[in-house]
Amino acid sequence: MKFSIQLPTCTEGLVNPVPFVDPEAFIHMAQEAERLGYDAVWGNDHITPAAYARQKWPEPPNFYEVLVTLATVGARTTRIRLGTAVLVLPLRDPVLLAKQVSTLDRFTGGRVILGTGIGAYREEFDAQWPRRKAERRGDLLDESLEALQSLFRDADATYEGRHIAFRNIAMRPKPVQDPLPIFVGGHNEAMIRRAAQRGKGWLPGWRPFEQIVERVALLRRLTEEAGRETRAVEACSQFTLCIGKTVEEARARYRKTGMVQHRVSLAHTGRDPALAETHNLIGSPASILEQVDFLEKAGIDHICALQFPSDTGAEMLEQIQWLAEEVMKPFNGG
Repeated sequence: MKFSIQLPTCTEGLVNPVPFVDPEAFIHMAQEAERLGYDAVWGNDHITPAAYARQKWPEPPNFYEVLVTLATVGARTTRIRLGTAVLVLPLRDPVLLAKQVSTLDRFTGGRVILGTGIGAYREEFDAQWPRRKAERRGDLLDESLEALQSLFRDADATYEGRHIAFRNIAMRPKPVQDPLPIFVGGHNEAMIRRAAQRGKGWLPGWRPFEQIVERVALLRRLTEEAGRETRAVEACSQFTLCIGKTVEEARARYRKTGMVQHRVSLAHTGRDPALAETHNLIGSPASILEQVDFLEKAGIDHICALQFPSDTGAEMLEQIQWLAEEVMKPFNGG
């Protein structure tokens, strides 16, 4: 089982307090994750905070641009992979994005994973693109995925879509990785189908564990129907991690964090906030080991982009270390 962590690029004000950490902390967290044997560090992607966060905090939170952050930590690490979980494609120009990602993959020796998604908050898209309110973000996502694959692959890339178009783009350098791994975020069937058809990985947020079993099976079936090897798509899942000496201690700690209100703000995505506590990795090392065993048997390949609701960077680092030493290493045989 692979394990990886989410750097707090855009979690301030949503999950963590304002202010949370300074830029140097990102480097330290990534170096610690590499030392402890994590597979990857990931960053999430926001431009402007959701309305509830702006009402909660007197000052807007600091959202660090994810690709610049990954470039910085990539320069100070050697092995650990660098992912976006997820980069919101409807907010990005695919030509510029392809140039940025290709450059980052070159500078880091082929360590980039491009996790993509539609974005949790429609209000963020409307704020950035007020003249595009009639557009469906799913259509933009589909066109962006097709455009990116052409730009990464073709000597002269041309694309003609309804929303996105470019002609004769001779983009160099190409990524080191061929193909560059693109993961598709989201947990509904449409997103699973996109991952099965175009992705190297499927990267949903948390779901009730029983649904994970069903959706991993759906991913495998749709991948095979797309003419690909059944396990060609890596099944990942993002979770919240809160570890304590006992299950009760961990749950009490979780209930004091900003993650609880954040889950409520995401109820529109079809996930019941009342189920979040029992269907994330919140408990003692022993109980989390049992959950990880269930997830592996369900077909999950990678417990991915773990979020650590914490009040300080030091507290977050403590949780990262605790998980590595008492869950990750014992589960994977040391």
